[in-house]
Amino acid sequence: MIAPRRRWRSTIRVRLTLLYAGAFFLAGAVLVALMYLFLRQVLDHQTGPVGALHHLTPDVQGAFRAQYQRDRDATLDTMLVASLIMLGVVGIAAAGFGWLLAGRALYPLQQITATARRVADRSLDERIALDGPDDEIKDLADTLDSMLERLDRAFDSQHRFVANASHELRTPLTINRTLIEVALAGPHANEAMRQLGATLLAVNERHERLIDGLLTLASSEQRIAEPTRVDVADIARHVTTESAAAARSAGVHVRTRLRPAPVEGDPVLLERLAQNLVDNAIRYNRSERGRVTVDTGVVDGSVHLTVENTGPPLQPYEVPGLFEPFRRRPSTERIADSANPLIGRGAGLGLSIVQSVARAHGGDVNASPREGGGLTVRVRLPAAAGREGAERVRAEVASLPG
Repeated sequence: MIAPRRRWRSTIRVRLTLLYAGAFFLAGAVLVALMYLFLRQVLDHQTGPVGALHHLTPDVQGAFRAQYQRDRDATLDTMLVASLIMLGVVGIAAAGFGWLLAGRALYPLQQITATARRVADRSLDERIALDGPDDEIKDLADTLDSMLERLDRAFDSQHRFVANASHELRTPLTINRTLIEVALAGPHANEAMRQLGATLLAVNERHERLIDGLLTLASSEQRIAEPTRVDVADIARHVTTESAAAARSAGVHVRTRLRPAPVEGDPVLLERLAQNLVDNAIRYNRSERGRVTVDTGVVDGSVHLTVENTGPPLQPYEVPGLFEPFRRRPSTERIADSANPLIGRGAGLGLSIVQSVARAHGGDVNASPREGGGLTVRVRLPAAAGREGAERVRAEVASLPG
């Protein structure tokens, strides 16, 4: 496969170099023009030996004047050509020096950019801490450091709030579940009480899932601090095995094609990603003879996890809204709400969590409607083995039977 040609990008360094070179050539051209005019004026006023030939015949004087005019023109032409050549040579050297000077002047900005890129990819702990003269660039670096400090405190405060809130909310829900279970196990529980208790337990369980989803969504909004090597195929195999009972209850057939897919990441978050995709594929499916296909592998140096399901038709303009928190598919044909008690009604966080986890691992996720109904969701993550390792994995996969 031919790699796409990289588009040339006009950087500030290139523009500054062109500006330096253009200013030099302009000043040099003006200098050459002034020197040319000055020399021509001097030669026009300097008659020299031609003015002393008045004692000669007019023909001889005309010949001497013609020769002097040719010598004058040759001198001016030689001076102009030599000046332009030297201007070109020195201009090229000046452009080279301008490139070096522009790079030196922009080096602090490169430091700022590199630090900002590392902060965006990893965490907000790092600071620019630029050394140098107290100029505009240092003011910019100090301002960015102050902004990073405030962002760091804000994110830490947000994470602490989510953790504390989830803990405070889990405790009463756990107590409620225990009290309901104890009441239902009592000898005085009649049929009406048991139906009411089952409804309350279902509501309580949905609230617990909502809190777990919010906590996962908050914890996946940043890069993974200590990634470990894990195979997405193993995670997908575990998730599909755990969801087999729910799929059978819903009348959905799950097919898998799990090829090696090594990544560096958080196994818990990646398992939650795969679980949400499989649960959604089972939940939003056909009421009869539904299918779910789970596929993993390595394509062009990237790990992919693709989950495809049959289901109600979905319009392309409806897909972006599925990744918004607390947004569900507009269709009312959901197995979980009617025929499948093993998968409760979703809180609307499934694909939002999938997108956040994928971005936290340096990947992305996209979805597209299937022809005939259903959805195809494809997650791409950087392969753990790098480019050479990915080629080796593809070679090993190609050698497998079937």
